[in-house]
Formats: sequence, structure tokens, C-alpha cells
Amino acid sequence: MQELKPKIIFLGTPEFAVPSLLALIANGFKPVLAITQPDKPAGRKQELTPPPIKQAALQNEILVLQPPAKNDLAEIFLQYRPDLCVLVAYGSIIPKDCLNQPRGGFLNIHPSLLPKYRGSSPIQTAILNGEKETGVSIIQLVSQVDAGPIIAQKTMAIAETDNAETLSKKLAELGAELLIEILANYLAGRILPKPQDESKATFTAMISREDGQINWQKTAAEIQRQFRAFYPWPGVFTQISGQRLKIANLSVLEGNFSAKLVPGAIFFGPQGELAVSCGQGAVELKTVQPAGKKEMPGIEFLRGQKDLISKVLK
Repeated sequence: MQELKPKIIFLGTPEFAVPSLLALIANGFKPVLAITQPDKPAGRKQELTPPPIKQAALQNEILVLQPPAKNDLAEIFLQYRPDLCVLVAYGSIIPKDCLNQPRGGFLNIHPSLLPKYRGSSPIQTAILNGEKETGVSIIQLVSQVDAGPIIAQKTMAIAETDNAETLSKKLAELGAELLIEILANYLAGRILPKPQDESKATFTAMISREDGQINWQKTAAEIQRQFRAFYPWPGVFTQISGQRLKIANLSVLEGNFSAKLVPGAIFFGPQGELAVSCGQGAVELKTVQPAGKKEMPGIEFLRGQKDLISKVLK
């Protein structure tokens, strides 16, 4: 007798969710339906753009629904009666009365080693805090955010060159791999979910544009981590003569060039580069973008602003 395939509904929205959807398809678990957020304006022209999950689902001939309100989900689940829902960065809270509708509940892939770094910015926070490793957790979804029992976890190292974009891609692939590793056993009831230790729970905050402002009192290493954590969004910036200066690329300068300078002071680096003193150490501003202008090498910006040396950034 041919084994019946589970009826799966996939919920997700951004690029981070795409590897998991494609992994399900490639391994014989093609969802009957993909649910994602409505199309939104994007780019300079603010053209209505479909989410990455919508594009991936349609390319694989999967029906897509984009309910404008989370209250519409209950009716969808009643209509399709899924055996399991897989949720990856959907972008909206699932109503409590929907959580038990699928026989197998909801599996959620979260990019941290729970209970550490619950919330909306686990990838950025891990980089900001200088963590050497992170990972993914697959949990059963419950009404409390990221608090469900753990099905499986997988750890990976954070490279010194990783930023939020590169680390997100790595964790998305890792989560997809782990999902396929555990899915058959989970559906067969051979995995016992493990409750999280609430005493070890930590939480991350939603990131805003203003979080990208550099505090030059911090160490050069901390500022570099801030740059990596907030690349590509929201990016990091500083203030010079009352104008915002975006820092498109920076690196830590080795040596004690800035020992006698106040934090934020601009000076020539050892190779004549645009450098800034920090609370401890200094950084080179490799690429900058002045307000209303295109990106340019820091040294070019320095040549065009001869009075910059000894100015203090805020």
C-alpha cells in the first residue's frame, strides 16, 4: 500500500523562508498551500511586489493565499484541514484558536538556540553581542512568542566576516536541512518535544533605523559588530556638521593611532586613510555616503573635505 503523504500548509514570507519551502518540495513533502503576507510596495518606485515565498510557491505550482487579516486563517485551516503547518518567518501572530487545528500542530523554525534570543532580531543580536556560535531551533508553536517546546536544534559557528545578510542565508539553509532531518520522525510521533527552560530565556528587540547611529564612545570592535549586525539594514551612520553620513564599509585599525584623541575624532590612518577614534581603538571608514550623494571611498571624501581632520563625529 502506498504511504499517504501528509497534507502540509506552509506559512512564510521573506527570503529566509524560501530554503525550507524548497526543501519540503524536493523531499516529497510538497505543501498543498502556501500562506504569505500581502504584496507590498518596494523600491524607489514603490511598485507592488510579491513576497519571496509567493514567487517560490507559484514557480512550483503551489496555490498561494495572502489573507489581509490573521483572523482569516481559522477559516482557511478549516477548509484545508492540514495534518501539519510549517511556519518560517511568516510575519504575523497565529491566533490561539488555530494552533491545534492541524493534527501535528505547527512547526516553527527560529534562527537562534532557544530559549536564548527569542523575538524579532536574533541574528543581529547574536552578532552585536559577539557570540561565537548560533544555530536554529525547530519548536512547536504556542501562543507565547518563541516559547514552544523544542523538537530539534542545530549549532553553527559565526564567522568573523559574517554580517546579518550572510548569517541569515546560512541559518536559512541550516533550518531547511534540520526540518527534513526530523520531519518523518516527528510525523510518526517518534520525537518527544522538550520544554524550554524559561529561566534561561533572553529576548531581542525590534530594530529601528535609529539603532544604526554609531556611539563613538564604544570600542572599535563593538562598532564593527554593529556594522556587521545592521548590514544591509538599517546600516550604520554618524553625524558630521549636522549632516548624516552613512558608513557603507568600515574595518578596525590595528594599532594605537588614536590613543590621544577623543572618541569620534577624525584623523589620517597609517596609510593616509579616513580614520576615526573610538572609546578604545579606531576604525577606518572605507566607504561612506554623504547625505544626498552616492557612495564613495572614504579617502575620496577626505580629499574633498580638507577641514575634516580633527573634527569630531557625533
